[in-house]
Amino acid sequence: MAGANVVYRVMTVDDIPMVQLVERKCFTTPWSRNIFVSEVTRNDNAIYFVALVGERIVGYAGIWIILDEGHITNIAVDPAFQRQGIGEGLIDELTKAAVRRGVIAMTLEVRVSNTGAQALYTKLGFVPNGIRKEYYQDDKEDALIMWRELGEEWTNAGN
Repeated sequence: MAGANVVYRVMTVDDIPMVQLVERKCFTTPWSRNIFVSEVTRNDNAIYFVALVGERIVGYAGIWIILDEGHITNIAVDPAFQRQGIGEGLIDELTKAAVRRGVIAMTLEVRVSNTGAQALYTKLGFVPNGIRKEYYQDDKEDALIMWRELGEEWTNAGN
C-alpha cells in the first residue's frame, strides 16, 4: 500500500511536468502548463500540494481560498495509485493549509457519474448541496456540488 510511503508537500513550478502527466491520465480536458504556472506563481489565493512516492509525483490537489471558504479546484491521483489513501491524504493537506488561512467550509464539484470520488468525499464529511448543469466542457456532464463544514476537530488541528 502506497499510503504509508507517500510524502506530501507544496507544489513548485519544477513539479509541473510530472503533475501534467497525472493530469493527462485523469482528465479528458487537462489543464495547460501555463494554467499550472499561473496557479503556483501568481494566484495568492491558491494552494497546491503534490503526493510523492519516492521521486515520482503520483497525485496533486489544489484549493482556492476565498474569504473563509475553500474551493477545491482539482484533485487527481495516478490511476495506478488510486484507492491507497493518497486522495484522502491530499485533501487532509489542503484542509490543514486552508484552516491556517481561516477557512471554515470547503466545497468542490464532482462529476455526477464519478461515484468513487463521491464516496471518498462523503467519507471525509462532504455532503451534496446542488447540481451545476452541463458543468464539464468535454461532454456537458452535470457536476454535483458538495460542501463540508469544518468543525472544531479541524480548527484545532490547523494550529
